[in-house]
Amino acid sequence: MYDLAIIGAGPAGATFARLVGEKFKVLLVDCRGMTEGNAATTEKCCGGLLAPDAQRMLSRFGLGLPKHVLAEPQLFVVQAIDIPRSRKRLYQRFYLNLDRLAFDRWLIEMVPCRVERRFGCRFHKYAREPDGFRIELSDGGRQVEEKARILVAADGAFSSVRRQLEGRPSSSAVYTAVQEHLQADSVPPYFTALFDPALTDYYCWTIPKDNCLVVGGAFRPQRARESFSRLKEQLLRLGYRWGETLRREAALLQRPRKIAHLSAGRQGIALLGEAGGWISPSSAEGFSYAFRTALALAEALHPGVEGFQRRYRHYLRPLAWNIFLKNLKARAIFHPTLRSLTLRSGWRSVHPQPQEAFTGSPAPNYRPPDI
Repeated sequence: MYDLAIIGAGPAGATFARLVGEKFKVLLVDCRGMTEGNAATTEKCCGGLLAPDAQRMLSRFGLGLPKHVLAEPQLFVVQAIDIPRSRKRLYQRFYLNLDRLAFDRWLIEMVPCRVERRFGCRFHKYAREPDGFRIELSDGGRQVEEKARILVAADGAFSSVRRQLEGRPSSSAVYTAVQEHLQADSVPPYFTALFDPALTDYYCWTIPKDNCLVVGGAFRPQRARESFSRLKEQLLRLGYRWGETLRREAALLQRPRKIAHLSAGRQGIALLGEAGGWISPSSAEGFSYAFRTALALAEALHPGVEGFQRRYRHYLRPLAWNIFLKNLKARAIFHPTLRSLTLRSGWRSVHPQPQEAFTGSPAPNYRPPDI
C-alpha cells in the first residue's frame, strides 16, 4: 500500500511529489507520456507564461530555471487592447516565456527516484476502504488496482477525483479555452490581452513563442468555435499576420467567482491546484496556485497524517483571501466602463520610445496593431 497516490503530474502534482517523496511512499499517476522521448498523449492548453507570483514561489523553493525550458522572447511588457472602445496601453510586467511540456518534464525530473511513476496511465475511480482507498487505473489497456492511505487530486479543472468526491459538477463559471500555435515571422514582442464582450466576458490573448504566435481565448462553451474564429478576424483587422496553423489546443476552464467554489478536499482526499478551483479569476494564472497548494499540503503532512486536512485547510486560508481579492480586481478589469477609463487615463502605463527616434529606421519584423 502507498501512503499517497497523486493523480496528475502537472506543476501541482509533480511539485508535491518532489516535496514529500523522500518521506512517504508515493505513487504518481498521469495519463500523458511525460518521460523524455515519449510524446505527451495530450497537449496542455496553456499560454506557458510564468508570472511574478509563480516566480516568487520558485525562489522560495530555491530553484532556477534551466535554459532548455525557456521559449523566446522573454516578455517585459503587457499590451491591453479594448477592441470595442479602440483603446490600447502598454504596462510593464515580467513574464518568463516557457515551453510548457519541457517545463512539466523538468519538474518531474526533480521528483525523488523512490516515487513510483505511472505515466500513460489513466485514473478511473476510487473506492473507500477501512485503511484508505482502492484506486482503479488503466495502464496500457490493462486494468490495474492500487491502494493508498491518502488520495491527492492534481488532475486539473475538471478533476475526476473531485467529481466523484462531490457527486456533482463544480458551480464555478465554465469556459472553453482554445488556442492555436500559428507560424509567424513577425510577432509583437509582448503578451497581449484583448477584451471584447462580443467574444467573451473573460479575455483573449496573443503570445509570441519561438517564431510562432499563440492566439487564444476563454469562451463560453456553446460559442467557443464561433468566437475563436471571430477573434482571429479581429486580429487580422488589427494588423496581425501569420502563416499555417501548427497545432490547436482546447480545454475546459473553471473560473472561481466566490470562496464556495474552492475546495481543499475532505475524507482523506486532498485537492491541489485547479482540481480544487485554485486559479486566478482575473487572469486564469494557475502556476503560482499549483505551487502554493502543493507546498501547503506538504507542510500539512510534515507532522504526520493525523489531522493533515485540518492543517491543510488552515494553510489555504491566505490563498482563499487572495482569490477573493482577485475577484474584486476582476470586477474592475472586466467592467467595460471602468476598463475604458483606466486605459484612457494611462495610469501606470509605459510609453516605449520607437526605434526610429534613435536610428531613423523602424524596429525590424514587427508592425504594431492599429486600433
